[in-house]
Amino acid sequence: MSWMIYGASGHTGQLVAEQAIRHGQRPVLAGRSPERIEPLAARLGLEYRIADLADPAALCAALEGIDVVAHCAGPFSATAAPMIEACLATGTHYLDITGEIDVFEAVYARHAEAERAGVVLLPGAGFDVVPTDCVAAKLAALVPGAIELDLAFKAAVKLGPGTVKTAIEGAGFGGKARIDGEVRTVPIGHRRITAGFPSGPRMVTAIPWGDVSSAYRSTGIPNITTYTVVPLGGVLGKGHRLAAPLLRSPRVQRAGKTLAERFVQRGAVAKDRRTEVWGQARDAEGHRVALTLTTPDPIALTADAVLAAAARLSGEQRIEPGAHTPSTAFGADFALELEGVQLSEPVSG
Repeated sequence: MSWMIYGASGHTGQLVAEQAIRHGQRPVLAGRSPERIEPLAARLGLEYRIADLADPAALCAALEGIDVVAHCAGPFSATAAPMIEACLATGTHYLDITGEIDVFEAVYARHAEAERAGVVLLPGAGFDVVPTDCVAAKLAALVPGAIELDLAFKAAVKLGPGTVKTAIEGAGFGGKARIDGEVRTVPIGHRRITAGFPSGPRMVTAIPWGDVSSAYRSTGIPNITTYTVVPLGGVLGKGHRLAAPLLRSPRVQRAGKTLAERFVQRGAVAKDRRTEVWGQARDAEGHRVALTLTTPDPIALTADAVLAAAARLSGEQRIEPGAHTPSTAFGADFALELEGVQLSEPVSG
């Protein structure tokens, strides 16, 4: 296959490229900065192309002969739309590693365009949201007619500059939850529950996570809340309400992103770290089913998932054109086919 990693010089993009080499694949590397892309391409012995997302003609030219682009250049609120435009124009399948709810919603809104273009649009093909989407899809099958879905994860990972900039961008605008089928703004930390992780129960706090959008598309469950382990989660909401106006300031946003780019280090994958996912679905009669899943380090899983998704999108098995989640594209077992991912037996209650 012929596929491209755009944003290849970033934290995750480099890891995806290195993983591809280890698996005998030779993706084309791409980005807007020759100073970053050229040395990486020389070190890995790969072809490269330079194109700025702000230059549609150059971007379309860079996609010539490319079957699939793995878009790894965040924040995706700024970068996804121009890349998708180029993919629709050139008939190139698109995947990214976003976790941004608004980006998911915007991509899903282009489903009909993608169908007409014969293109698959697959946001969230990394840790955001492959493992949680697997759990969501499995639970929807186990609890037909579910009306409520809770998803939580517990992870320790060194964040790259792009991820930190995305977090800064959303910090002033509160949380998100799916309520009665609609994405609604809620206070950060508006709910706390106990999640039964494989390592033991932990209190988790509501956060805005991509599954608020993607799990609804995968399952149709109308009420979805996403959580993680947050130190001092009980005071998160109050503190955020006080700080939110400051965090929304354009000046604070610019300063925070500049600091992230300069001082957040691109670290190595911590292969010994495991991530745990817990999910629970409930129907109108109160019947509940819970599942847990364990994965490798989130960045390692992301690299593995991107390679697997790119291979499937350019393979012989046809994926119906349109905007997809991981499970609607590849089935609920997609995450389980990745290295080191294990699913528990369901627990009913």
